[in-house]
Amino acid sequence: MFRTSVVVVLLLSLPACVHNTGRNGFAYYVAGDPDDIVTETSGFVVLQGGGDDIDANYVRMGEKSGGGDFVVLRASGADEYNQYILNLCNCDSVETIVFTSRDDAYNAFVIGKIRHAEALFIAGGDQSNYLRFWKGTPVEDAINFVAAKPAPIGGTSAGMAILGEFSYSAMSPASLTSARALANPYNEDLTLDRDFLHLPGLANIITDQHLIEHDRIGRTVTMLARLLTDGWTQDARAIAADRETAVHLDPESGDVRIFSTAEHETPYVYFIESSVLPETCKEDQPLSMHDISVYRLAPGASFNLRSWSGAGGTAYQFDVTGGHLSSSRGALY
Repeated sequence: MFRTSVVVVLLLSLPACVHNTGRNGFAYYVAGDPDDIVTETSGFVVLQGGGDDIDANYVRMGEKSGGGDFVVLRASGADEYNQYILNLCNCDSVETIVFTSRDDAYNAFVIGKIRHAEALFIAGGDQSNYLRFWKGTPVEDAINFVAAKPAPIGGTSAGMAILGEFSYSAMSPASLTSARALANPYNEDLTLDRDFLHLPGLANIITDQHLIEHDRIGRTVTMLARLLTDGWTQDARAIAADRETAVHLDPESGDVRIFSTAEHETPYVYFIESSVLPETCKEDQPLSMHDISVYRLAPGASFNLRSWSGAGGTAYQFDVTGGHLSSSRGALY
């Protein structure tokens, strides 16, 4: 659904390091006006569970940006987003920065572009690269600076994975599956991270993506069990979205709206919570955990993160016994 954008490279006005692309450094692309403007922005968060992009994400982020400069961050790909977003967001420009290493996160041009953004979006890919490249660097500070303006910030798939206070960091060679997580909550694939980004409204939350597509409910529940057992929180919460489904959050009110592509058959987002320590959450032992509350939303239903309650959705419970997940609804999802 992307269209090829016009790449504008300002060879005379940019510092020499910006010309380094691919293996020698980050790549930079811009569609629209490359000069910085300043607009009035408001806080807004978009969390998409991957898949084809939802137009409403960029229409609404553009509105919240006041038509300013929209910056896309990624660690693979190129400028596929630029013209697509520019056509939707009514922004002054859309700029993409593609990181190739941690060194890029110390570049003054990169830091300036992020800090001056009126909207920021983190593409899909591999969230372990985002954590390796950005955590503890000026890029981390710059992203948090944009969030605190406040200004709209969003992410899809791997980009969504890093936006909560806690994150599944994907640092092992294999992606964590529900079966492996439930069978052993401390297996090598269950890698967690915290103390990275601090987005308004997403404190005490971990996210998960591609939920039904990759049967990830079990791993989401196991990550909550680990947050409780490891003492990272006393009230573990998750927002888990399926592909082509997005959460739009107003951080000031805590109100949530759900958007999805028209053709998607399971346009659900799951708000999952547990404050009870698991009965068994130990290395090399299957998980046992009970009374896990679930609220499932589709477009048209509503939810509020502050009260952690909704209307128009479906409420039920999960239980895990000896590594086997069950639902009070009978059907798992």
